[in-house]
Amino acid sequence: MAAMFGSAHVTVTLLMCVLASEALDLLRATSGNPPSSPTVHCWCASYPNVTLCSWPEPSISPPTHYIATYSERHRQGSTMQCHLIPPGFPSSALISAPSSASEQLWHCHLPNMKLLTDYIINITAVHSGGSSSHLLSFMLEDIVKPDSPVNVRVSPHNINNLLVEWSPPPTWTNTDIFPLKYHIMYQWENRGTPKSVNLGPTENTKIELKRLTLGRAYLFQVCAKELLGLGKCSDWSSPVKITIPRTKP
Repeated sequence: MAAMFGSAHVTVTLLMCVLASEALDLLRATSGNPPSSPTVHCWCASYPNVTLCSWPEPSISPPTHYIATYSERHRQGSTMQCHLIPPGFPSSALISAPSSASEQLWHCHLPNMKLLTDYIINITAVHSGGSSSHLLSFMLEDIVKPDSPVNVRVSPHNINNLLVEWSPPPTWTNTDIFPLKYHIMYQWENRGTPKSVNLGPTENTKIELKRLTLGRAYLFQVCAKELLGLGKCSDWSSPVKITIPRTKP
């Protein structure tokens, strides 16, 4: 009798090993090597209505598709779909600048965000051999970052003064309700040594710089930030270079 029980135990053990091995092979066949998790960056380009997230498309073995959802951190069952914008898609005014030729960026637009609310976004890259996800937690007020000011202009004003003017980023649509403030940076070289000055913040869209050096070349850039200091300053605007002409002797 003991021999029969021992034989049965061995048989069951062998069967479990075989089933476990087959299950492991099946798991390997279905999951394979999942792609690396997307590197996701989120920002609010126009508080509080325009929130975007982006991540680069892998150049090698890109996923078959992405799933993008977001939800309130402390509220169950409120998952919402993020509107996906593929690389090179004729975008909207939501995206101020196209991605570079060397980096194809996916974007997603998160509509109807609430103020002072914690959110979690889940970007899942689905591959033929599996999937991987990136979870990111944020509050809207922490990721405010306007786009760069546009139409920066620098013109001579009197003998050695310059007038710097610019326009707000067109994607920031609520300047009356949520005004912007601006920082101005100008750079030059003195005997081969780089120099720079940062001015601001100012709510104006122009500033006059006085008593600059005649014959010297200056480089000007402007960045924008939400007036109350939410989030970060924008990237610096495209540089504008001007040389102050020398006066005739």
